[in-house]
Amino acid sequence: MLRVLGERRSACDGVTRREAIRVGGLGLFGSVSLPAFLHAANQQQTDLPQRAKSVVLINLFGGPPHMDMFDLKPNAPKNIRGEMIGTPSAIPGLPVCSLMPGIAGLMDEATLIRTYSHKYNSHNPYNVLTGFDGGNDAENYFAKRSDHPSMGSICQHLDIGPRDVPRYVLMPAFPGYGQSLRRAGPYGGYLGSRYDPLFTVCEPKWDRKGNGDYDPVLAHGAPLLPSLGELPAVTADRLDRRRSLLDQFDTRLRGIDKTGSVDGMTKFQQQVFGLLTSPKTRAAFDLSREPKTVRDRYGDNLWGNSTLVARKLVEAGSTFVTVNWEAQRGGHWDLHGNTFGMLRGHLPVLDAMVTALVTDLKDSGLLETTLVVVMGEMGRTPRINAKAGRDHWPQCGFSLLFGAGIKRGCVIGRTDSQAAYPAERPVSAGDMVATIYHQLGVDSAMTVDDLRGRPIPIAHGGEPVFEALA
Repeated sequence: MLRVLGERRSACDGVTRREAIRVGGLGLFGSVSLPAFLHAANQQQTDLPQRAKSVVLINLFGGPPHMDMFDLKPNAPKNIRGEMIGTPSAIPGLPVCSLMPGIAGLMDEATLIRTYSHKYNSHNPYNVLTGFDGGNDAENYFAKRSDHPSMGSICQHLDIGPRDVPRYVLMPAFPGYGQSLRRAGPYGGYLGSRYDPLFTVCEPKWDRKGNGDYDPVLAHGAPLLPSLGELPAVTADRLDRRRSLLDQFDTRLRGIDKTGSVDGMTKFQQQVFGLLTSPKTRAAFDLSREPKTVRDRYGDNLWGNSTLVARKLVEAGSTFVTVNWEAQRGGHWDLHGNTFGMLRGHLPVLDAMVTALVTDLKDSGLLETTLVVVMGEMGRTPRINAKAGRDHWPQCGFSLLFGAGIKRGCVIGRTDSQAAYPAERPVSAGDMVATIYHQLGVDSAMTVDDLRGRPIPIAHGGEPVFEALA
């Protein structure tokens, strides 16, 4: 059973605790959800080359404002263009927000899609992680067994990746953890809970109390490995400074061995236990051994530390890693109020973690086989509201891609004069997911059966955005 840590936050949809949840992301002695290598899966082979061995998807929960980040409209009226100022990027003629100088300098490594457009007006990563955009809050708000499976779940179903590390990980906690609910999106759905991700947990700390949902108080901490029965959640930030994480973990494991708990586990549970306590997994989550200069480059906060762990998981061989930027006290991108104050807090943090991740992957050679995606579930309204905020706008948003066969220095799509609608080349949720599948070597037209036995295309009719591919 995963622990729900941290305080509750009410999102704009008003939900606080509409559902009593049992989080079965990884309960060692109860319901277990882990990769397909623990159960046989029927694989559908494809002849597509696998350009991406790993995917790191950074989801900006709430919906980032495209017109304030990558699609600035300086000639639009004041109540549309807002307060952000552009700076030249490494793509000639493409300014990006001046609060993201690192990303601006990396744009010649990236493809920017400016016309991500769909119909799913809800605060879930459902469209981002599955490609399905026909949902609504009444039917698709909470995670349920009949949901479409996520990309990471499909990868596990197809047995993609090594078997000695968690192949599908979501950090720092399951979507909705701050409100004690499970938002739809990252799960195995009708494939089964064994294809759910490994959800880490977190215990965020803040420098100050903050002033409501639109005050960008930075969350500190790091993703924790989930509880394994007697074995408590573990992170380097809570360790005795005199010993390393691995030494303390070994001590706790020896304590469990003495109780005979491991001997009493089923073979399945022993495999789960072995996976989470493997040296490669433990090393990936051990930030105590990272130099301070490295942690400072990523940002020694919940988002920077999650991104650093994501890089370490890629190095260990994980296939699909998601960093979901969601926390209480303004730790989100649902900018209905104080948009520009929130951006002045968020964008430097985002800039540091993305710049560090892409730079490190490039320097190590892993960017050639790692697809990095930065996006959110929707964009924001062009018109600024009375609270200096921007509201929901699924009609147009952005996606930023690096590595793994993605074209460099490429811009796809054009919006109208107010960044309200795509003027050319709209890209659907299904198209984005199909593109990611294509780079993973998975045929996006592949089908899996839902609970009624109907074959459902895994990209829901989407087609790869071939203009983005080298």
